[in-house]
Amino acid sequence: MNVLTENWHTYWEGFVGTVELTAASSALALLLGVLVAACRVSPIAPMRLFGATWVNILRNTPLTLLFFAVVLGLPRFGIVLPFFLFAVLTLGCYTSAFICEAVRSGINTVPTGQGEAARSLGLSFGQTLGVIVLPQAFRSVLPPLGSTLIALAKNSAIAGSFSVVELLGTYRTLNELGFNIVWTFVWIAVGYLIITLSISLVFRIMEKHWEVVR
Repeated sequence: MNVLTENWHTYWEGFVGTVELTAASSALALLLGVLVAACRVSPIAPMRLFGATWVNILRNTPLTLLFFAVVLGLPRFGIVLPFFLFAVLTLGCYTSAFICEAVRSGINTVPTGQGEAARSLGLSFGQTLGVIVLPQAFRSVLPPLGSTLIALAKNSAIAGSFSVVELLGTYRTLNELGFNIVWTFVWIAVGYLIITLSISLVFRIMEKHWEVVR
């Protein structure tokens, strides 16, 4: 326990950093994911092409390579941000591709007659998607969304290699101080377990809530 008790501030700072990074990246990923999913099911061909390109590029690019591209590439175009924001942008965009596919699969579970009925009433594509389709798809999308955000929380560990304060990065400081590396990683694993189980619990509560409503 001395590894934890003697370095509580270091662990806490890393834990909070991971929580903040996960929360901010999740918000961006959900926003972009839903928008790109809308593009993928849009009746407009260029929007479908944009959505497909976004998903195929990001899903098939290693996350570490994407970090290098954002952190080292964007400043060359005059875009200079704090490393935390670079990490949020990278994780959010990368995860949005997986969110998009989860949402799109949920949209495909809604009977096509629902959209046709909405269009017959004069609703636009945006209104049909936002008022009719997405609310019905929401319930079936929850499980894959939860899994994707849990993966995001674990992927945030890569940000520590790019000067972002997060949980995994605490091992460097503790290793330099001579603490047992095995127990250092044990407590880091416990921190990630708390974060991922919390996300899982939130989505389980949401699933049960909407299951009762239905």
